[in-house]
Amino acid sequence: MDVATLFAGLVFIGLLSLFFFILGVYFTAESYPNLLRHESEMLFTDPKHSNTKMKFPSLGDEVPSIDLSVIVPAYNEEERMPQMLNEAITHLNKRQKSSPTYKYEIIIVDDGSKDKTTETALLYSEKYGTEKVRVLTLEQNRGKGGAIRLGMMSARGQWLLFADADGATKFSDLDKLEQEVEKLLLKNKSQNAAVVCGSRAHLEKDSIATRSIFRTILMHGFHFIVWLLCVRGVKDTQCGFKLMTREAALLLFSNLHVERWAFDVDLLYLAQYFHLPIGEVAVNWQEIEGSKLVPFWSWLQMGRDLVLIWLRYSIGAWKIKDVRPKTQ
Repeated sequence: MDVATLFAGLVFIGLLSLFFFILGVYFTAESYPNLLRHESEMLFTDPKHSNTKMKFPSLGDEVPSIDLSVIVPAYNEEERMPQMLNEAITHLNKRQKSSPTYKYEIIIVDDGSKDKTTETALLYSEKYGTEKVRVLTLEQNRGKGGAIRLGMMSARGQWLLFADADGATKFSDLDKLEQEVEKLLLKNKSQNAAVVCGSRAHLEKDSIATRSIFRTILMHGFHFIVWLLCVRGVKDTQCGFKLMTREAALLLFSNLHVERWAFDVDLLYLAQYFHLPIGEVAVNWQEIEGSKLVPFWSWLQMGRDLVLIWLRYSIGAWKIKDVRPKTQ
């Protein structure tokens, strides 16, 4: 067998393997995301009224009744979460004092924690009441994206923010994100949907971001793959501090397929697919000890998810449905 024949044979085997791989990816993928939830995940506890169980509202079925919902995904966060909640509640209560009609809620989503995350969160519900703080406890761990999705689907706010429980981002930077949302809506008057990402990239001189060198190298490599395969125009897709309008939240989280670490990329891929205005605002951020990311394996999993996001949408294995009212 000559070299040319051998090379042709290897190419044929490679192409055939690729064909069957893509075929497998197509037929093993669920066309639409699974939005089912356990019955207990539709309820929250009111510690002030004998631990009465109350039903969460639905993002898609009800009109907003408050100004802001803050979704806090939490997995084994009983130690780090209180500082973040204290900072958030202090900031939002100050705003409420200056504007008495302003209303907010914080929904803490316990993503199947093994520690006392739920018990710690319920102390805040007891102190501030369930009009301000609600706890959604998941039956099993779904991943950060899955936890945020269920929190979003249970929210009452006109605008919705998700923020990491570790408090890595200064909560008062919410003001900057809100200003950017207002700008985007003003520029795009035909839409009621917009997304603004907090960013750790150096977008402005007063941005402060402190990371370890190893994590910085991993982030740059990840961002290149994101740019190459999925999302362009957003320098930092992974910052856990994003604000969006209610319409955007319903549209994006109804279609979100990825529930773990790469969910942000899936979210922004969908936002660009629907041509939603996307903003990016530099925030004050610092790395907090106790990260759930295991550097090598977590980034390897995210890299795999990026390839699958690109491939499954490209070949039509993952479907996208526009859930906005037909009149728009």
